[in-house]
Amino acid sequence: MNNLNSILVEGNLTRDPLFTENTKGTSICSFTIATNRYYKQEEEYQNEVSYLDVETWAKLAEACRDHLAKGRGVRVVGRVKQDRWLDQEGKNKTKIKIVAEHVEFKPFKKNDESKEEENEVAEEKIEAEIES
Repeated sequence: MNNLNSILVEGNLTRDPLFTENTKGTSICSFTIATNRYYKQEEEYQNEVSYLDVETWAKLAEACRDHLAKGRGVRVVGRVKQDRWLDQEGKNKTKIKIVAEHVEFKPFKKNDESKEEENEVAEEKIEAEIES
């Protein structure tokens, strides 16, 4: 029986996405998002930033490759995965990432007028790509 393994997170890309294909030709798109948590501590507001690695596969990876760029906001729904391996010195290494099942692309910021039309076109295209 599977345990619950689900995550929903929102943030902004810290760099342009990295697109690759595995040996079977399946598309993989990886990116990192920064997510902010604001809280009050002793009458002063604090900002806590977390950096999360995200991996997308197949059609979703292709849509992310085509529409994401550094600074773009996203909402990611997926599962947490821990990779484990031995390094060259034989030490155990681990890395936790999010394997996305759904990615929502947030509109570009309003102050970038050249991107507003692209938002509308991209939203229509993304929906069509992911549904097919």
